[in-house]
Amino acid sequence: MTDEPLRGETTSTDTDFRKKLDALIGQPTGGSGKPTVAPDPVNQPMIRHWAHALSDMNPVYLDPEFAEKSRFGGIVSPPVMLQTWTMPAPKIEGIAERGGAPIEMGRNPAAFIEEAGFAGIVATNSEFEIERYPRLGDVISVTQVYEDISDEKKTSLGTGHFITWLSTYTDQNGEVLGRQRFRVFRFKAAVPGGTAGA
Repeated sequence: MTDEPLRGETTSTDTDFRKKLDALIGQPTGGSGKPTVAPDPVNQPMIRHWAHALSDMNPVYLDPEFAEKSRFGGIVSPPVMLQTWTMPAPKIEGIAERGGAPIEMGRNPAAFIEEAGFAGIVATNSEFEIERYPRLGDVISVTQVYEDISDEKKTSLGTGHFITWLSTYTDQNGEVLGRQRFRVFRFKAAVPGGTAGA
């Protein structure tokens, strides 16, 4: 007789871990849980830099006369810049000690996932829902919460969980401008064939 779980059998440890994952849903991804406010209002110079960097020369981003006659009634920001507006200025001091992270990381409520051995991480996809294009002068804020965590999945990278967080972007009046879902796969790396025990 053995205490090892049978294939497909759920252990109390697995159940406890799943409960901890479920407890993350709806919780802030870190920090105080308060909205992060953009360091600058939406402005023409940053829009212009973005448009030229990505060769997205839509005249509603760049041409005031054209934009005024458009359905927008004036210059607007590319909607996928929502995340860009809310990025904090990088802090260079101590960046090596932070593993290259450009900002100081606060409380990480999901640290237990890595501690459980799911140390690998890869971004899988991102989705945007746009409610309104940002206008010049808008001050954008973002809140981020965990939206979904999958059951354990086996992939060619290894075994792990797909974790989705939802970022909701609002203007200075609280109007929702858009939402972004960002998904990563946290995994325990698969052992290459034939190398076990080597």
